Amino acid sequence: MTDAQWELLAPLIPDAQAGGRPRKATSHELVNAILYFLRAGMAWRLLPNDLPPWQTVYYYLRRWQREGVWERVHHTLVMADRERCGRPQH
Repeated sequence: MTDAQWELLAPLIPDAQAGGRPRKATSHELVNAILYFLRAGMAWRLLPNDLPPWQTVYYYLRRWQREGVWERVHHTLVMADRERCGRPQH
């Protein structure tokens, strides 16, 4: 994900919750790992070692699904693309 793409998505991704164990991976790393997994269509355990642990990536993918984060990301991207194409935003 490019820096420009991340700037658009970063406000939509929740920060780590206060209390508890601090997050070792950044939100940017987690989103990159989730996108890598979804694009590759592979088993969780086959995530490359340079990405956060598969259990962590799985946890945040599911958590953000429950919280509606991906719906907001999708809507934001669709509206940005419609604006780029000069189409009305509904």
